[in-house]
Amino acid sequence: MLRYVGRRVVSLAVSLLVASVVIFLALEVVPGDPAAYMLGINAQEDTLAALRAELGLDQSRVERYLSWVGGMVQGDFGTSYTYRTPVAEMIGDRLWVSLPLAVYALVLSTLIAFPAGIWAASQRGSVVDWGVMGVTQLGVAIPNFWFAMLMVLVFAINLQWFSAGGFAGWENGLLAGLKSLTLPAVALALPQASILARVMRSALLDTLGEDFIRTARAKGLTRGQALRRHAVRNAMIPVLTIIGLQFSFLLAGVIIIENVFFLPGLGRLVFQAISARDLIVVESVVMFLVFAVVMVNFVVDLTYAWVDPRLRGRR
Repeated sequence: MLRYVGRRVVSLAVSLLVASVVIFLALEVVPGDPAAYMLGINAQEDTLAALRAELGLDQSRVERYLSWVGGMVQGDFGTSYTYRTPVAEMIGDRLWVSLPLAVYALVLSTLIAFPAGIWAASQRGSVVDWGVMGVTQLGVAIPNFWFAMLMVLVFAINLQWFSAGGFAGWENGLLAGLKSLTLPAVALALPQASILARVMRSALLDTLGEDFIRTARAKGLTRGQALRRHAVRNAMIPVLTIIGLQFSFLLAGVIIIENVFFLPGLGRLVFQAISARDLIVVESVVMFLVFAVVMVNFVVDLTYAWVDPRLRGRR
């Protein structure tokens, strides 16, 4: 098991190193000068030079990269060009919106998908199965931002059950914060629940055809008992993969939804930083999100080893 974990840690470190290089170089080729953007087109050259020196833009690319990576290792993500605020503080403030939103959406997605996928698999070929698959196909096809705007129209404008946007703040209570995140979480969760339900159904149907399931049936278990006691656990490997990928997507891919609902999260921060050419904020937030994605995949790999002990002994 320790060797398995060690290999995954090395893979994690290499992935982060490669991602940091790609992110840094991708933003380096973006045209334009942040100092000129901040001071305007009429700025004097000496003023521009002073600001570049203050921001560290007069250094070579290698020096800037090493300074950026070295700072991140120590928890220093740099200082925003626009707000003159440490980026780490900005990420910390916005994370308390994006992370609960991603977790909320993932919980909703799982609570919807597991029963739907298991129900469809247990009723294979029936009207129930066709109905569940039809609904999930529709959920996959509908863009989440369009569904989000539809929910705003119905539940915020017409029924007035929720606000159309904004975040109440956790200081106003857990229920107030969750209510602000409910519509965005549902908009994010339903397409993901559709994908997860289809994967759950397919994995269960594959598992139900295995020899150990036929043996369990021969010993007197009904199809439903064999499914609940044996098939579900053994079908979890592909399902865990999708759950890990979905959480990564939900955390790193909320830019559109956060802008639809005017949520002060990481997605909106990236959008605002791109608009202001605040490149240190963009690259630091993206690197943080990459780190979160890689860590989620690392946890998923460890969960694989827990679910399937055969993986622990692989060399």
